[in-house]
Amino acid sequence: MTATTRAEAATARAQHVRQRADRPSQRRCAEHPTARAAARVPARIELREAAGGSGLLEFAGYATVYEREYEMWDMWGPYTEIVSAGAGAESLARADLDVPLVLGHDQLRRLARTTTGTLVLAEDETGLSVHAPALDPGDYDVAYIAPKLRAGLIDEMSFAFRIESGQWSPDYTEYRITRYDIHRGDVAIVGYGANPATEAALRQQKPAPSSRARALLEIALAR
Repeated sequence: MTATTRAEAATARAQHVRQRADRPSQRRCAEHPTARAAARVPARIELREAAGGSGLLEFAGYATVYEREYEMWDMWGPYTEIVSAGAGAESLARADLDVPLVLGHDQLRRLARTTTGTLVLAEDETGLSVHAPALDPGDYDVAYIAPKLRAGLIDEMSFAFRIESGQWSPDYTEYRITRYDIHRGDVAIVGYGANPATEAALRQQKPAPSSRARALLEIALAR
């Protein structure tokens, strides 16, 4: 049965987790057992013209921020999770890295993808940076999300990954991820999140009026 307080959860966890290197059991981002495992983080949104006159949109942000606490849940209850700086280095160095930028972790709503060269992921002093330099404003999903980002209606990101290694604190209230694998996971634009420290930016160049979707986007972004 899930504990109702952090202290109760830590006590139960200490009694049942075999060793501190064990990964969280039934890891999720909310109390309900069916909640997703991905950690989500609020994002700062910026919309501005991109250079080059291509009519494309440029998205930049952070799917997670390193060395910052956020709340997660396991089978015992709430705990604090932290992603260590450099935790994704090994995964991001894969020559065959396959990660899409999606809406709401929906794999059919892809905006960009590392394998096509339309998405670049990298680590820096802040966290896992996400850069999609050439989104087509005529794409249905791009046209859908861009005005919502511009209006501040959507302002968070998330990433789906597998924990490769980590460790619980001695009191079992905190779990630190020291290595993760994001290959065939995703980075996502989402509604709400747990980690309050990530950033995102969508830079817009005035869309060409050749399609209804682009025209509607232009109107929305001009407000």
